[in-house]
Amino acid sequence: MIEVAIWFAFACFGTAIMLCLYRIISAEGVGTRVLALDTMVINTIALMILYGLHLGTEIFFEAAMIIAMLGFVSTVAYARFMLRGNIIE
Repeated sequence: MIEVAIWFAFACFGTAIMLCLYRIISAEGVGTRVLALDTMVINTIALMILYGLHLGTEIFFEAAMIIAMLGFVSTVAYARFMLRGNIIE
C-alpha cells in the first residue's frame, strides 16, 4: 500500500514540475517566471526525497538539502535583481 502511495506522489510531483515548466515558458512577466522556477525547485526537492525513501538511502536527503539552499539563494538573487537592478551592492 505504501508503494502505491509513493508512486502516486511521484506522478503528482512530476505533473507539478511539468506544469511549472509550462508556466515558465508561457508567462509574460519575470516575476511569474521566478515564482514558477522557485515552485519547480520545491517540487524537485520533494521528488528527490521520495526517491530516497523509495531506495532506502540517505544520500538523496543531503542532495535535497543542497538544492534547497541553492534554490533559496537564487530566489533571493532574482528578487533583488527585480527590485534594485543589481545583485551585489
